[in-house]
Amino acid sequence: MRRNIILDTGVLVAVLDKSDRYHTWAVEQWSTIAKPVITCEAVISEACFLLQRVYGGENAIMGLVSRGYVEVPFHFNSEVNAIAELMQKYKTVPMSFADACLVRMSELITGSSVLTLDSDFRIYRKNRTEAISVIIPDEL
Repeated sequence: MRRNIILDTGVLVAVLDKSDRYHTWAVEQWSTIAKPVITCEAVISEACFLLQRVYGGENAIMGLVSRGYVEVPFHFNSEVNAIAELMQKYKTVPMSFADACLVRMSELITGSSVLTLDSDFRIYRKNRTEAISVIIPDEL
């Protein structure tokens, strides 16, 4: 089983929304990774917003967190300068706040991989020059 997985919004949404075009792929990935996965509050916020019209979507997210399948160990206050620097560096991509938090998490958590549907993670670099290990569909 893959460990130290950092979870991005798109995959969380796809796991919970059966109508999402990546639902099958996301569920397959979810079944092969060790839990808990880790993420940041920005991802939880984005996913709740995107799933607000999916019956039970927001509750499902809260359930994943309360049952310990998803953990939120990231503390923005401690990382504000690093996040601001990343967002400035990638402003032409552009980099969202959530993406900056996930890139910073990849810098802090040795051996981590980002589980994502966002091809921008192939552009982003951790520690300025290192490629980020990603788990992403082949077509992205």
